[in-house]
Order: sequence, then C-alpha cells, then structure tokens
Amino acid sequence: MKKIGLIGGTGPESTVMYYKELNSRIDMLTNSKAMPNLTIESVDFRRAWEYVTAQQYDRLADYLSEKVINLSKAGAEIITLTAGTMHIVFDEIEAKTKTKLVSIPKAVADEAAKSGYRKVGLLGTIFTMEQGYMKADLIKAGIDVVIPDKDDRQLVAKRIFEELESGIVKESTLNEFNAIIGKMHKERGAEAVILGCTELPLLLNNDNCVLPCLDSVDIHINKLIELAEI
Repeated sequence: MKKIGLIGGTGPESTVMYYKELNSRIDMLTNSKAMPNLTIESVDFRRAWEYVTAQQYDRLADYLSEKVINLSKAGAEIITLTAGTMHIVFDEIEAKTKTKLVSIPKAVADEAAKSGYRKVGLLGTIFTMEQGYMKADLIKAGIDVVIPDKDDRQLVAKRIFEELESGIVKESTLNEFNAIIGKMHKERGAEAVILGCTELPLLLNNDNCVLPCLDSVDIHINKLIELAEI
C-alpha cells in the first residue's frame, strides 16, 4: 500500500473527514486487515486564509510547498490538498516542488463526466465560485458550470466561513442553501451541484439536497484509495 500524505488544517473539520473516511474505507476494503499508511501535515488555517484573501498567492504557494516537501521527506507517495480553495495555487505548488499532486477539481470533473452531467452548479468559498481553478477541468470535459448570483455567493461564503469551518451545522443554513441550489436548477438548468468546499458535506448530501450532489470529499477520497493500490 502506498503512503498517503494530506495537507490538512484548511479547515480542521474537513481534515477529520479525510482521516476518518480513509481509515474506515481502507479497513473495509481489506476485510479489517489493514489501515492506511498516512501522514498529515497541518497548515495554520488563519495564515493560509490571510494569504488567500490578500491575494498573496506567491506566499501561499511557498507556504504550502513547504508542507508538500515535508510530506515527501516523510515518505508520502500520494500527496494532496484537503481544501478546494487551496487549489488556487495548485499549479504553482507542483512546479515549485516538482511533485505530482492529486487534484480535487480533476477528480470531480472526471466523476461528473462519468455520471453524464452536462451542466452543474458549483458551491464553495467565494474564491472557488468566482475563480477558474475548480471549473477548468469541467469545462475541458464539455460540462457547463453555473454559480449562484452575487448575493447568494456572499451568503454561501459567509456560512462556510462562520459556521461550517467551525463544525457548526444549522437547519436554517441547509434551507438557505437548498433555496440557492433550487434557483440554479430552475433558472440556469443545473442538473447536479458540486460541493466544492470540503466542509460542505457536513451540511449537504444526497438525502437532504434538492439536486444530486457531487461530493468533492467523497470523490477525492475514492481517488486517493485507488491510487494507494489497496
């Protein structure tokens, strides 16, 4: 089994999901004979988020590259970021470290194409929704991407930062998000919704969402397990 390296802490709640799910799924796949060979390099979320909001992308890339190098030194063979927003400097990190990372956007795009979707909605941080790093692979696959309108984007981003990043899950927020997703379906033709922030699965899933969910955490974890060659 190849060793998996996670750059976590952005935020802690999603890192916990990755750790728990990798352990439970690999345990199940091996009939309770093995757990993953796994290392986590934790990021100071406040520092990383400051770099993002200040658009100090060179500093962010340098900071995250240090974490990739540490994981490589620890023997990790499969290395990834556990946050969609941090993919804003994905290409820069690969170039600086000369390390091939496992991309969340690419894994999600592959799954969307496999599922036959032609138009999907995208939820995430304001950066994930408004910039191109989560959309590029989908567009290459011939899939249209729609995002909420400006006011709804700001609401989604606010709820992620103030609630979900701290593990706070509210029914009122679920109702707000479902209303936004419903609008993307009715007004823009979205067939499914991408949970593009790795904290969103704390709130939304296929049982409570008005559209089918492309859960970036679930999809990404399955890809990591595949690459680990269980």
